[in-house]
Amino acid sequence: MIIKKNIVLNRKDKKPILIDTFCSENKTNHPILIFCHGYKGFKDWGAWKLMAKSIASEGFCFIKFNFSHNGGTIENPIDFPDLEAFGNNNYTTELDDLNDVIDWVENHFNNSAFADINKICLVGHSRGGGIAILKASEDSRIKKLITLASVSDFGRRTATVGDIEEWRDSGVKYVLNGRTKQQMPHYYQFYKDFKTNEKRLNIESAVKRLDIPMLIIHGNKDTSVSINEAKELHEWNPISQLKTVENADHVFNTKHPWAYNNLSPELDNVKNSIVNFTSI
Repeated sequence: MIIKKNIVLNRKDKKPILIDTFCSENKTNHPILIFCHGYKGFKDWGAWKLMAKSIASEGFCFIKFNFSHNGGTIENPIDFPDLEAFGNNNYTTELDDLNDVIDWVENHFNNSAFADINKICLVGHSRGGGIAILKASEDSRIKKLITLASVSDFGRRTATVGDIEEWRDSGVKYVLNGRTKQQMPHYYQFYKDFKTNEKRLNIESAVKRLDIPMLIIHGNKDTSVSINEAKELHEWNPISQLKTVENADHVFNTKHPWAYNNLSPELDNVKNSIVNFTSI
């Protein structure tokens, strides 16, 4: 397997993006899977690297990256040393990041024997699932879509960050990161950006526009994002596939750090579903 870690995607007048690639050497023209991490997440969280290697070993090219404003830095891509960047993140910034990653993938693997740029599948976890849905609905380069414990509505979450008037007046609201114990800032620009782009950021509308194969995976013990949100996504796109992972939580019974050499049984189930869906 060919693994390249922490490739720096520099962009004019934008923060850089870190990218990892995992490509099998077993065959040519692999489908490409691009993985979008979730809220308070990062590409090196928990068992994501192990999942990437496991999927790539089945004959795929797996790409994972850090959103530019996720709170990590080029020097320290794990956790959240840059809370100022985190506070200035928003949904449209993440959509812009994902677009630039897809552009990079096309250029990087153009004329490559390993990967087929005409077989790009987006995989998104949690908030990253919502971002992947929106991007897949507006970009014809995406041929398949997989969501893992995805949200079905950004509006509900944007409004619950705090009282809107207080948020506007103070300019910032904080959310506690239970693992790192950091107070994570959300600047008021987040709300303004959402309201300005509310139509584009409507996940229900995006799902209903999809005309590509979609696999929805969700654990039935998820207390962070209810499985009812997966059922909503499936209802909006009845030709999608809905896969329920029994006894699985929001991260499919893994954690950060993940000190084991194997995936949890639940995440291994997810991995097999991804491989089977993308191989067809």
